[in-house]
Amino acid sequence: MDQIKGKQAVRSLRGSIVLYITVFTLAALLLSGMTANLCKLESQNIRNRYPTSGHKYYLTDENGNRMGDGEYIGTMTEPFSKRDEFWLSVLEVLPVLATPVWSALCILAAALLFYRNKLEKPLSQLRLASEKIAENNLDFRVEYEAADELGQLCSSFEIMRSTLAANFSEMWRQIEDRRQLNAAFAHELRTPLTVLKGYDEMLKDSGDGRTKGIADTMEKHIMRMEHYVDSMGNLRRLEDLKPQRERLSMKELASVLYDSVSMECRAHGKMLFFKNHTQSKELMADRDSILQVANNLTANAVRYAESAVTCCMEETEEGLLLKVTDDGKGFSEEGLRQAMNPYFTEEKGNGKHFGIGLYLCRILCGHHGGWLKIENLFQENVPSGAQITAFFRCL
Repeated sequence: MDQIKGKQAVRSLRGSIVLYITVFTLAALLLSGMTANLCKLESQNIRNRYPTSGHKYYLTDENGNRMGDGEYIGTMTEPFSKRDEFWLSVLEVLPVLATPVWSALCILAAALLFYRNKLEKPLSQLRLASEKIAENNLDFRVEYEAADELGQLCSSFEIMRSTLAANFSEMWRQIEDRRQLNAAFAHELRTPLTVLKGYDEMLKDSGDGRTKGIADTMEKHIMRMEHYVDSMGNLRRLEDLKPQRERLSMKELASVLYDSVSMECRAHGKMLFFKNHTQSKELMADRDSILQVANNLTANAVRYAESAVTCCMEETEEGLLLKVTDDGKGFSEEGLRQAMNPYFTEEKGNGKHFGIGLYLCRILCGHHGGWLKIENLFQENVPSGAQITAFFRCL
C-alpha cells in the first residue's frame, strides 16, 4: 500500500487523471456487462416459469414403443402475468440504460477520488498559507512533499514564504536600527547644542559688531539644528502612538480648534475662515491627535496662502472630516506625489521646515483609523489654492 501511495505521489497530475479515467472506464464496461448478463438470466428464469403446451408427436419403433422426447406441433405459451410482463420489459430496457449510468457514476467516482488523493491536501495547504500571509503571519511552513505539479507549486510557495519572512525580519531590524539611531542621534546632539547656545549668548553681549553678526548667524543655525532634533524625536514617538479615545463635546472641540488655528493665522498675518458643519453633540476621538493635525495643516497652509486660510469641520457617518484650504498657488506635481513622505519639502534653503509635518499628520490619521488627502483646487480651470483633508474615524 505504501508503495502504491509512493507511486501516486510521484506520478504527474496528467498521468494520474489518465490512470483514474482508464481504470474507471474499464470498471464501467465490466459493470455494464455484468448488468446485461444478470438481466438476461433473470429474464430467462421468468420465462422458464411458463412451460410450453400443445400436441406432442413421438416416433415409435416397430413394436409401437415411443422413441425420444417427441416434438410439439402447434406450440402455445401460457400468457405472462402482469407483474412478470412488467419485469420482463424492465429487464429488456435495463441493459441499454446501464452503460451510460455506470459510465457517469464511474466518471464521478474518478473525479472525486482524484480530487481527494491529488488536489484536496495541496489546495488546502495553499489556501491556509494565503490566509496567513494576508494576516502578516509568516510563522508557518507549507508541507506537501509530492513530486507532481502541485507539489512543485507548494515548494515554490514555501520558498516565497521563507524569502518574505527573511525580508520582513531584515526590514524590521533596519527600522528598529533606524529608530535607535534617531533616538541616539537626537540625544547626543542636545548637549552640544545647549553649550553652543550658551556661547552664542555670550557672543551677543560683545560690543563688536562683527562678533554680533557671527552670533546672529550661529543662532539661526542652532535653532535649525534644535528644530531638526525635535522633529526626529517626535517622528520616533509618533510611529508607536496609539490614540486615546474619549467622549468629546463637539462644540467644545470646535471652540478649541478655532482658538488654536486662529492664533497661527494671526501670527502670520493671514485671515481665517472657520466653518463648523457638524450636527452631533459628542464624538469618541483623541482630542490631542485632532488638534495636532489641525495645527500642522494650518501651519502648512499659512506658509503658502496669499491672504486667507479656510478651516472646515464636517461630519460623516463614520467620523470627522477636517479640511484646511489656502488661496496660494497649490502643490506642484512632485508635491502632490511626495508631500506626505518624510523629509520632503519644496522650500529650498529654508532651515525651519524639514518636511515631516504632513507625514506626521498621515501617521496620526492612520492611527485614528482615518486617512490624509492632498489636492489642488481650480476655478474655471485656473489654480485657486490647495486643500488638505484629514479624516478621523470616530465610531
